[in-house]
Amino acid sequence: MKKNNIVLIGFMGCGKSTVGKKLAGALSYTFQDTDAMIEECYGKTISKMFEEDGEEFFRNAETALLKQLSEEARGVVLATGGGMPMREENVAFLHNIGTVVFLEAKIETILERLQNDTGRPLADGEDREKRLRPLYEKRLPVYRAAADYILDTEDKSFYGMIEEIKKVMDNVTE
Repeated sequence: MKKNNIVLIGFMGCGKSTVGKKLAGALSYTFQDTDAMIEECYGKTISKMFEEDGEEFFRNAETALLKQLSEEARGVVLATGGGMPMREENVAFLHNIGTVVFLEAKIETILERLQNDTGRPLADGEDREKRLRPLYEKRLPVYRAAADYILDTEDKSFYGMIEEIKKVMDNVTE
């Protein structure tokens, strides 16, 4: 049986952290961000972790955190890293944590949002679109398959998205 937690998945820049914070406030839930939790645990940014320890180290840290959260999380809106659902074992943990909502946005919207964003190791550097579009296309079917609910975020206000997720959660019983 599902826990009443909400797990937000999607590509970087789709709004998981921003929507998650507002949603948690509207529901009187706690907001947690897996990237921020990992940075706090290891005492360095994800960019630094990628640079010093490698992506595999970071992905292993994500899986370990999800395992812990799947046992402990209660009354949480969880924003996940964009690559988290790419590991099959992570998808099982995500579903054990709660209802998985995919915040879907077009790649053009994401590229616009990330225009002045730094500190995302997979997006930093030259020719961002050339690097991100294939990654987006690879991840999109995984996000869709992993989701209990797909929320198209295009042309929706934060309020509209929050109301839509609340309706989905009204159908989930503890």
